Amino acid sequence: MRRPGTLALALAGALMAASCGSSGGGTPTGPSTPPAGSGGGGTATPVTITITGQGGTLAFTPNPATIAPGQMVVFKNNDLVVHHVMLDDGTVQTPDIAPGATSAPVAMANGGAKTYHCTIHPGMVGGFNGALAEPPPNCSQAYCLGGG
Repeated sequence: MRRPGTLALALAGALMAASCGSSGGGTPTGPSTPPAGSGGGGTATPVTITITGQGGTLAFTPNPATIAPGQMVVFKNNDLVVHHVMLDDGTVQTPDIAPGATSAPVAMANGGAKTYHCTIHPGMVGGFNGALAEPPPNCSQAYCLGGG
């Protein structure tokens, strides 16, 4: 009796994993896996923003990203250190994102032009819908320079 139940549970788990994991497998291939603001999916398909491990405006790809109102966004940490992303207006933030991990989806309340940064490395900046952020003035941390 336990085998049919175990098989059904394994099958259900596999179906759930397949339906949730449609954005590029486990190999980081760069930002082109799901294009920013890719069409048709509306708010159901999250936009993936990759944390590149570089500084300034090169820290996130794509930058700026295009999102729709209510669009879900995930941040994939391709760097070797922890990052923590927060909108500059303080309305949305992620928990710490470990190296190689992806944040839980966060919903963007409106699709307007917004900027964000890493709270651990304030020189890492990004934007949505045409908004361009600049690293803070007099930034001297490792992640401040646009060239890495």
